[in-house]
Amino acid sequence: MTAIPGLHHVTAISGPPHANIAFYTRSLGQRLVKQTVNFDSPDTWHLYYGDRTGSPGSIMTFFPVPGAPPGRIGTGMASAHAYAVAAGRFDALADRLRAEGHATTLTERFGARVLALADPDGAPVELVETGRPAAGETEGLHSVTLLLADPGPTARILTDIFGWAEAGHETGAQGERLRLTAPGDAPGASVDLLRRDGAPRGRSGAGTIHHVAFRARTDAEQRHWIDRLAAAGHRTTPPIDRQYFTAIYFREPGGVLFEIATDPPGFAVDEPVEALGAALKLPPQHEPYRDRIAAALPSLSAAV
Repeated sequence: MTAIPGLHHVTAISGPPHANIAFYTRSLGQRLVKQTVNFDSPDTWHLYYGDRTGSPGSIMTFFPVPGAPPGRIGTGMASAHAYAVAAGRFDALADRLRAEGHATTLTERFGARVLALADPDGAPVELVETGRPAAGETEGLHSVTLLLADPGPTARILTDIFGWAEAGHETGAQGERLRLTAPGDAPGASVDLLRRDGAPRGRSGAGTIHHVAFRARTDAEQRHWIDRLAAAGHRTTPPIDRQYFTAIYFREPGGVLFEIATDPPGFAVDEPVEALGAALKLPPQHEPYRDRIAAALPSLSAAV
């Protein structure tokens, strides 16, 4: 057990759910794999998007909060998430997004083409051309970018504890970027650390990323990472049951909230794969209050 294999999911905050669902399912071709609630605030939706089965490394999740003030992307937070797109599908997807009216910018990063656009809340979304086999328009997460005042301590978490390695360094219009990658070829196996002179401190709100989750393939692996982090002076929460995975959290030195989430039990634990995302699912502690919770949640019917 030498390295974390990649990202498990990325979680962000959005405004009203209708536009969010339409963008991620229709424009980006993701599947809504789970309708549930924020377990800590059950009057708020928690929507999960991913591939057909909701496999780790494909998942982007949102807390939609109608009326939420816009956040400000800045240091101490993840500034963008990226999906992998197979080379044979990249141009067609870019053309379709432009035809739908999305403003896009094409650049190159570490030798790969990157198409940047914004979701309905203005959050940056990136599509990175890769050589992975083409099963669909997107092939799960490619990476996440962390905007940091000092990338050094965060880099040491990823290399010295998580077992990742430096894979490239370049300076461009966005700033100075360091890429770290996990061994192997799992989805979401890259994290970019970005330093930009004069970048303000980030402020949470609609259009910003709340936390970044890495994978533990088993409960035993997660316990291993708790011990490794503790030995290096980084205290985590105890394991928390999130119904579809068990999670631990800690704030890394640059200010980003990190999570390590287990692969099991997965999103089919409470509904079959064929029906994923079709109905509101609640954890046992909230099930007795289903009618009250459902009445308080904004309707999704216009988008689902």
